[in-house]
Amino acid sequence: MTTRYRPLSERGQLDLFHALPGDFAPRDTQDLMAYPFFSLSKSHRTAPIDFVAGDVSIRVEAVPDHGMATIWDADILIWAASQIVEARDAGLRTSRLMAATPYEILNFIGRGVGLRDYQRLKAALDRLQSTTVATSIRQPTEGRRHRFSWINEWQERTDRQGKPAGIELIVPDWFYRAVLDDALVLTIDRAYFDLTGGLDRWLYRLVRKHGGKQRNGWRFDFRHLYQKSGSLSPFKRFAFELRDIIRRQPLPGYTLFIEVEIGGRVLLAFEPSVPCGQAVDSLVLSGTRTIVPSGTAGTCYREPKQGISHEKQSRNRALNLESNPESNFRRHARDVENIADRPKKTSGTLSKGTRTDTSSTPRLPLDRASGESE
Repeated sequence: MTTRYRPLSERGQLDLFHALPGDFAPRDTQDLMAYPFFSLSKSHRTAPIDFVAGDVSIRVEAVPDHGMATIWDADILIWAASQIVEARDAGLRTSRLMAATPYEILNFIGRGVGLRDYQRLKAALDRLQSTTVATSIRQPTEGRRHRFSWINEWQERTDRQGKPAGIELIVPDWFYRAVLDDALVLTIDRAYFDLTGGLDRWLYRLVRKHGGKQRNGWRFDFRHLYQKSGSLSPFKRFAFELRDIIRRQPLPGYTLFIEVEIGGRVLLAFEPSVPCGQAVDSLVLSGTRTIVPSGTAGTCYREPKQGISHEKQSRNRALNLESNPESNFRRHARDVENIADRPKKTSGTLSKGTRTDTSSTPRLPLDRASGESE
């Protein structure tokens, strides 16, 4: 009698990795921070995300039953990445098959630990498993795409009384390889989990990835940001919400403000905030003692940066062409550099500082067409 060969399941081929205890730094993967992989709304989304920039292409699809994985669901992937990096750095063996209690996951990502929170966790796992991604990122062959789900499979474990005892899940190989690559992982501020808005969360991850800890920060065209977000909102609504974020300044570790090019192009600029207790370039509020004590809490006597840049300067901050070629499109790099090198004049108030000379200004990628409103 011939015995049929039955291939082992993926679960059977992987060692089980148990979540580590303790409170350690959250880590995120740069690919997930830089590109539109998740819905920015908690509403049920089934419309796919299609993103193309240079040689990078992404398509994210959802099923009607669960909808697309949201940026809040991605907190589970941040937990997984943090666990894998922490274990690897401790010399422990890691695996794509991970086991943890709901409490460990929820506590790490700053959620409640009640029954309703656990139900939401299971719904998030369902969306992560049912959402499919096809991308050319990190593919050795041009035109080739890697297709996967954010979680290959997951299952709930229960004790003898039928109460939840833990969760096992398998992360995809595409994600796992990125986490093991030091160059593709960044530490994020734990205050990120306190951000309640989807656009706030997306913008923090983008700013953290592209701006990093560069002293002079970076800047992005509003239209460019709109494409990178994958948002379903009209551009006018997106721009309005972006300006509201600049007004509120909710992103931990970064200050946001607006710059306007000579041709009227609106840019989001951002730079790292000055930590309290450190030098603040000799800027002291009027009436404040000239000696600023080290370790001062709160604002450290520094005036907050306005939402719109008023200072006179000969040029805007450099675009992040070298660290982020895909985002700025290589074929337009020369035009962008020409704009960056051209001196600009800023008026005392941008509300009256309308530029009129636009005929000779090269257009950046995703610039709006002539006559198109913002």
